[in-house]
Amino acid sequence: MDFNDTAQEAAFREEARAWLVENVPTEEEFAGLNVMDQSKLWQKRKYDAGWACIRWPKDYGGRGASAIEGVIYNQEEAKFGPLPGAVFSIGQGMAAPTLMAWATEDQKRRYLPKLASGEEIWCQLFSEPAAGSDLAALRTKAERDGDDWVINGQKIWTSGAHYSDYGIMVVRTDPNAPKHKGLSYFFLDMKSPGIETKPIKQLSGDSNFNEVYFTDVRIPDSQRLGAVGQGWQVSITTLMNERLAIGTGGGGGRGDGFHSLVKLAQTLTIDDRPAIEDSAVRAKIADWYCKRSGLKFTGYRALSALSRGETPGPENSIGKLVAAPMAQDMASFAMDLMEMPGALWEGDYTDPSGSFPLSFMAVPGMRIAGGTDEIMANIIAERVLGMPQEPRLDKGIPFNEVPTGAN
Repeated sequence: MDFNDTAQEAAFREEARAWLVENVPTEEEFAGLNVMDQSKLWQKRKYDAGWACIRWPKDYGGRGASAIEGVIYNQEEAKFGPLPGAVFSIGQGMAAPTLMAWATEDQKRRYLPKLASGEEIWCQLFSEPAAGSDLAALRTKAERDGDDWVINGQKIWTSGAHYSDYGIMVVRTDPNAPKHKGLSYFFLDMKSPGIETKPIKQLSGDSNFNEVYFTDVRIPDSQRLGAVGQGWQVSITTLMNERLAIGTGGGGGRGDGFHSLVKLAQTLTIDDRPAIEDSAVRAKIADWYCKRSGLKFTGYRALSALSRGETPGPENSIGKLVAAPMAQDMASFAMDLMEMPGALWEGDYTDPSGSFPLSFMAVPGMRIAGGTDEIMANIIAERVLGMPQEPRLDKGIPFNEVPTGAN
């Protein structure tokens, strides 16, 4: 794959750069706005000018751009520093591809443009207290009642549930079927009666994810994606896109911290010399630079597959398996470089030294979100390398006969 811009790509890059120079919000525009309002301001500005979700079809709020043009735009936007918009990542990166693959045409035209514009925010209701990495073990149930389904149960670790307008959700509709075959997939209004959301306080001080309880929540059958019992196949669409998003987006949610680490090493000293001149520090930075390059080009390979109309495959687990531990290791190393001040944090991540204590506390969660390191390693071993599967004692038996700790 040639990574030099063609003449057409160079012209597109210049067009994107020129628009960004004129339209990235100034500090004065953001002043007085909370992060949510800042995010919506920037997303709507991009949408109105045709720069939001540019790889989506025009009918769904995008630009119909190619995968490479998507990369070029992201590269140019990244040059303007971290801009608000993380609240849209689940909806645009995970829910939207699932809707594109499984929703009706009317549903796509109704929901996707508002996802692209930032007018509506979506969350992903998958994990449960007894079904995290083993998602197919979930117990939240849906029972048919005429044209509706009645949902009862609990989800957990749901990022953004407390501010989301809609959610995607997989539930058990047939407890008599084997666990992967008794699931169905829905999307729902998060303001529906019977939904209770409880933010979870994290070590970092944030409350980004939640417990969500469902008590007799009614969902129209028209909001089912895929056939009854086909929820696992629909979920795979979401999960493959989730791992693509996490694996190519850096492990820490605010970027992986590499450039901040380099800047920090330039400002700190070791033996009265800049830390960046120390051979051990340089070796560490060089190693992480190589890993980041590998992640970038692996991501480009996935984007090339997407441009051919293919679904992201299990190889995208490589990105997540590498990115999250790497971000954690960089944060730990940065705190060691800072010595005693590295143990202090006042919640300020606007400068290099202030971001790493936050990252140190927050990034371990990324090694769980979207599948643990162990699950990612198993996926790579079994589905990429073709190694034998681990024994699964619950394979092929009805879910209600699967032994539990209570049996």
